[in-house]
Amino acid sequence: MPITKYEGKTFENQVFKLEECWFVNCVLRRCVIFYSGGPYELLNATFDNCQWKFQGPANQTFQLLTQIGVLKPGQAPPPQIQAKGSA
Repeated sequence: MPITKYEGKTFENQVFKLEECWFVNCVLRRCVIFYSGGPYELLNATFDNCQWKFQGPANQTFQLLTQIGVLKPGQAPPPQIQAKGSA
């Protein structure tokens, strides 16, 4: 899967698949972020009022964490997230 590096950019109202992006010093506002559970790269990335859509293994993990009480049903991510790492 090809990975596109974005550096020093601000995005608004766009759609991304997290596993296909490497965000470095970026701000994402009101974007839709799809995540399927694969590796990703983030370095000083800010997510501001973004929608998170979990698919495949990521969605299964999300469902399990809700069922065992780690996450509350319907719990949404915080409106602003500052991310600095990778998986």
